[in-house]
Amino acid sequence: MMTHFKGGAAALCLALLTTPAFGQMASPAQTPDATVVAQAKGAAASDDAAPARRKRAKAATKSDGKPTAGQTAARERQKACAAEWKTAKADGKIETGMKWPKYWSQCNTRLKAEKA
Repeated sequence: MMTHFKGGAAALCLALLTTPAFGQMASPAQTPDATVVAQAKGAAASDDAAPARRKRAKAATKSDGKPTAGQTAARERQKACAAEWKTAKADGKIETGMKWPKYWSQCNTRLKAEKA
């Protein structure tokens, strides 16, 4: 929590130091040239000069919303491992310190190997 506060305070100080004080005019080097601004406005007004925007290619997705064969197999393996976990935990066969994510990883690897 304190590190987030320190980072935010540092960013605020940096922003305050880099901005001009209230009421001060910007130096001539910081103001844009009038000809550049006019050219930019003129280029934006003409549609021929503006490059066409590219659209992102959408990832190939199934339109029906049903899970893929791999997703279905993963869910079946997860359910099988969960059932094993519950019975092994109730019987006290789980190693000391073993948590579900580690058990799931080992069980998933084992079930994938058995399937292949």
